[in-house]
Amino acid sequence: MPRFFYIARDKTGKKDSGVVEAPTQEEVVSRLQAKDLLVVSIFPEHKESVTGVSPEVIARKKRQWKHYRLSNDDLVGLCRQLATLLGSGVTILKSLDIISQQVASRRLYNIIKGLEKHMEAGLSFHVALGKYPSVFSELWINLAESGEASGSLAMVLNRLATYLERNAAFKKKVISALMYPAILMFAGTGALFFLTFKIIPTFAALFSSFKITLPLLTRILIAFSTFLKNNILILLGLCAVIFWFMRKYIRTRRGRRMLEEFLFRLPVAGEFFKAIVVERFSSSMSTLIESGVPILYSLQITENSVANLTLSEIVRGIKDEVRDGKPLSQPLEKSGFFDPMVVQMVRIGEEIGELPDMFKKINVFYQDYVETFLVRFTSMFEPLMLLFMGVVIGIMVIGIFLPIFQIAQIGG
Repeated sequence: MPRFFYIARDKTGKKDSGVVEAPTQEEVVSRLQAKDLLVVSIFPEHKESVTGVSPEVIARKKRQWKHYRLSNDDLVGLCRQLATLLGSGVTILKSLDIISQQVASRRLYNIIKGLEKHMEAGLSFHVALGKYPSVFSELWINLAESGEASGSLAMVLNRLATYLERNAAFKKKVISALMYPAILMFAGTGALFFLTFKIIPTFAALFSSFKITLPLLTRILIAFSTFLKNNILILLGLCAVIFWFMRKYIRTRRGRRMLEEFLFRLPVAGEFFKAIVVERFSSSMSTLIESGVPILYSLQITENSVANLTLSEIVRGIKDEVRDGKPLSQPLEKSGFFDPMVVQMVRIGEEIGELPDMFKKINVFYQDYVETFLVRFTSMFEPLMLLFMGVVIGIMVIGIFLPIFQIAQIGG
C-alpha cells in the first residue's frame, strides 16, 4: 500500500508530521481531519525520506522559488497576510505556516521557518523578530511587542502593514518621477560621448590632410577629444578613487552631518530634502502613537529608525525635554527644524487629544508637497536639459562644420 508523508498542525498550532499508509492521498487527508488536524502539506513517500531527510526538506527542494532576495514588497505582503489571518482568529504559528507555503522569496521562507522554531521554543513573537535585526526594523519589533502586550496584535500589524504600504507607494512615486530625468540625462551624456570619441576624431583625421589653419573652436574640440581618449582610463580611475573616499567619509558621523547640512542649505532643493525627512518622521510617529506606544517610547523608536542624523539628534533633544514634562509642541518649535505649520498642528493635536490624526495630516501634507515638487521639477528639467544639450551639441556641430566651410571656400 502507498505511503504518504504529511505535515499538519493541531488546534494550538503545534506541528505534527509522520507517515501514513493509505490507498489514496484523499484518504490520508480524511484521517488527519478526523483527528482535528489542519493539513499543511502531504505527498507520497520519497527515497530521501528513507535516509532520514525530513518532509520539510523534501517539500523545500520541490518548491519553485521566484527569487532568493527579500524585497520590501515581500515584507509588506508578510505583514498584511499575517494581520489578516490573525484578525480571522488563526493562531500566530498556524498563520506563519500558512504564509510560508505561499511566499515567493526563498530567504523569506527561511526566515518565517526560523520564526516558527523560535516561537515553538517558547519565545514571544516580538523577541523572535529581534533575532533578525537586518530584516525587521525596530519599528516592527516594538509594534509587535505593543500588540502582544495589549492583545491587539492583529490590529497593530494591520496598521504596520498600512504604514509599510504607504511608504512603499510613496518611494515608488519618487523613483518613477525621477526615472525620466535620469533616462534623459543618460541619453544626452551618451550622445556627447559618441560625438567626442567617434565623430570629432573622424573629422580631425580628415582635416589633418588639408593644409589649413583650423578655427579656434575646432582646435579646442579636437584637443578636448584627444585628451579624453588618451586619459579616459586615468580619469575613470581618479573618479572611482574620489567616489570611494567620499563614500567612506560620508559613512562617518562628521561626513554624514556635513552632507545633510549641505543638502538642507541647497536653494529650492533644500526644502525638498527637509520635506522628505519630516514626512518620514510624521509617518512613524502617527503609526506608533496610534498603535498605543507611549510618546516617549515612540520618540525613542523614531530617533533610532530615521535615516537622517540631523533629525535623529533633534528627536533625541525633543525626547529629553518631553521626559522633563514639556508638551511635544514646545521642543518641536525650539528645534527650529520644523515649519510653524507642523508645530501648530501638533499643539492642536495635544490640546484636543488627536495627536495621531494630526501626525497623519502632516504626513499627507508633506507627501503631497514632495509629489508636487517632483512634478514641477520634471516639467522644468526636460526643457532645461534639452536646451543644454542643444547648446552643447550645437557648439560641437559648428566646430566641426567651420573647417568644412573654410575648405569649400578655398576650393571655390
